[in-house]
Amino acid sequence: MDAAYLFAKNFVKTRYEDLPPEVVDATKKEILDLLGVALGGANQPGATHVCALVKEWGGKEESSIIGSKLKVPAPNAAQANATMAHSLDFDDVHEAAVMHPGIASIPVVLAVGEAQGRLSGKEMIACTALGVDMMCRLALATTPGKSPIDLGWHLTSVFGFMGAAATAARVMGLDEETIVNAIGIGYHQSGGNGQCVKDGALAKRLGPGFAIKGGITAALLAKAGVTGAKNSLEGEWGFYRQYADGDYSREILTADLGERFEGVNVAIKPYPCCRGIHPAIDAALALAEDKNIRSQDIREITLSVTDAHLALLCQPLDAKRSPRSPVDAQFSIPWGVASAIVGRSVGLGDFTDSAVRNPKVLEVTQKMRVEVDNSLHKPGPEPTRVTVKMMDGKTHAMVVANPLGSLERPMSFDDCARKFRDCAKSLDAGCVERVVQLVRGLDQLDDVREIIQEIR
Repeated sequence: MDAAYLFAKNFVKTRYEDLPPEVVDATKKEILDLLGVALGGANQPGATHVCALVKEWGGKEESSIIGSKLKVPAPNAAQANATMAHSLDFDDVHEAAVMHPGIASIPVVLAVGEAQGRLSGKEMIACTALGVDMMCRLALATTPGKSPIDLGWHLTSVFGFMGAAATAARVMGLDEETIVNAIGIGYHQSGGNGQCVKDGALAKRLGPGFAIKGGITAALLAKAGVTGAKNSLEGEWGFYRQYADGDYSREILTADLGERFEGVNVAIKPYPCCRGIHPAIDAALALAEDKNIRSQDIREITLSVTDAHLALLCQPLDAKRSPRSPVDAQFSIPWGVASAIVGRSVGLGDFTDSAVRNPKVLEVTQKMRVEVDNSLHKPGPEPTRVTVKMMDGKTHAMVVANPLGSLERPMSFDDCARKFRDCAKSLDAGCVERVVQLVRGLDQLDDVREIIQEIR
């Protein structure tokens, strides 16, 4: 039996009451985080383009675009909201899976739930936990023991079509066979490559939106009676053979399904950039503070990275040291380290069109060189050794193995609330605090449209 059937069965049978308390707590944090990064990313390039296009399309007023009074068809609202939430590269991440699971689930639940009407907080938690778990398992099972980055896929996007399809189908209350069809129709659309990262293109921000729009559409088509591939994951021409040359682990994909939920292993980001940069930022911040390092006193900085991070986050070196766009900066270890040293903090303001032209940061990035040290390899975001050679001849070095937000140093709900407040500057203070409290007590909420009303 193809794993698609096992996922479909799990989506139908799992209830809120089946979720362990730690899964409920983790899911609440993910939901609050998604709402915050969507509000924070609403005015970012790429997101504004998608929102303008969705507005131009118009259509049935059934689901809200976050941060606006506009209502559009559910697939389009979800696309806009996901694009906004991904535009800052500030959304949650499963470090081992190298993907963003919440963005392929939460905007789906919000949009479809609003369109369906009266979705309870408990059901929102259950639907989100199931969607996140499926997304993580799909990615974790891909090329086990190797970096999935080497495949060239943007896994959030490529798996998002199927994950969103199953999640939307659960919100719609569809049966197992129809969910299998929805996953199959989602697979028929699956795509999303990493070349946009290499080229620093705004298209990087659009992938998850394409995926969940396609996923919701897949569920709607399945509901209408359209059939999809039944063996979409493990069939002769299923995902793992077509997209990963058959290199996958069924055990990782399905072990303890319905009993163990990967959402507890999802990290909330403290910095608005690729998670792989965070260990280097933490190291640079600590060095700058502990050694009172000033940029003008630096002779040279050596960044020691693994092969896995060299290609994605340090090459081409000219673009990583002098970003062509905010996307380049969001995927640059040199930029993250320099921003940390110059500003003694790293936040939203360090990854804008104007920020990437900051002469003080650019002066520091030009002093950097990169070397490979694969002894630093570890599961999750691999550490970067930051070695700073000073003008006076002194040398300071640091490696941070477990960055802020990792499972070893998790963000608490209160930490997530502070991040939400930073991102939600467009809301008045009263709305901000009401959203925080509504999500904190989400399992007591009768209708999630109460939250939606606060963020419109």
